[in-house]
Amino acid sequence: MNVKQSKKWKTDDLRELGIFIAFIIIVCVLMIFSPPGFRSGRNMLNILKQTSINGILATGMMYVIITGGIDLSVGSIAALSGVMAAHFAHPGEYPLIIPILLPVFIGTLVGLFNGIGVTYGSIPPFIVTLGSMTIFRGAALIASKGQPVFNVSKPFEAISGAFVFDTIPVLVIYYIVITLIFAFVLTRTVFGRHVYMVGGNETAARVSGIDTYSVKIVVYMISGFLAGIAGLLLTSRTISANPTAAQGYEMDAITAVIIGGVSMSGGSGKWYGTVIGALLISIIANSLDILNVSSHYQPVIKGMIIILAVLMDMKTKNRGK
Repeated sequence: MNVKQSKKWKTDDLRELGIFIAFIIIVCVLMIFSPPGFRSGRNMLNILKQTSINGILATGMMYVIITGGIDLSVGSIAALSGVMAAHFAHPGEYPLIIPILLPVFIGTLVGLFNGIGVTYGSIPPFIVTLGSMTIFRGAALIASKGQPVFNVSKPFEAISGAFVFDTIPVLVIYYIVITLIFAFVLTRTVFGRHVYMVGGNETAARVSGIDTYSVKIVVYMISGFLAGIAGLLLTSRTISANPTAAQGYEMDAITAVIIGGVSMSGGSGKWYGTVIGALLISIIANSLDILNVSSHYQPVIKGMIIILAVLMDMKTKNRGK
């Protein structure tokens, strides 16, 4: 390992250590200054439940950002997927498998659309996914005629509403399983190594024989696939589908990934950092609610966190050069 690589590993380690330290400090401060209700086991489970949807979206976003891309369409995908799931989840009309598979298929298809636009269309990811965000939000409004879709079946409601051992929300189990699967893919497979290589230096990856187009298309499909799952779970949890649902979820997912130490320039970042980022967002939002702080302040705080996290990433990278 040369000196430059050694410096890179050292700065990456420091950044990951800083994420853990910041998380622990923030949690400790909130434990001390928040009301007793914040520290209750019931509220801790509620925080995990709130983290699940954003955490699933952030997992897909992590893949995209590691390759140097961005996906602004995940909130719209979740809304459209949820609306379509609710349409086919009315009691006694269709088998349960249809409203389960349909949103996942829709999300994957939109991800494929984004990936093709970014690779073969040579359109910047920001522009492609910004267009997708608008298109598929509009599609959700058209499919629902601008109205929430109600009257879902009890089995469909149980997809997100059930509990394991009458205590742990099944939504949390979904998140844990999804996180572990995609963490394994990212860290223990050839495809995962290719994802990092494409983000680190796409030209070098292509020269070394990696099909960079295929890698980038697949990561956008993963993001769409997980957004479809998030839409399904969100609809099941709220027992309805609203075409305006999941607005701003893309920013929460991006914030979780950035807080977790994934570099916006691509090529670096760890899956567990994204988990910490998603947890931190939910903890901050939950504590503000308990402290009766207006929800209007939450976007301000998230925006400041994004700027600070990107600034720290840039400073760390400059020190590693």
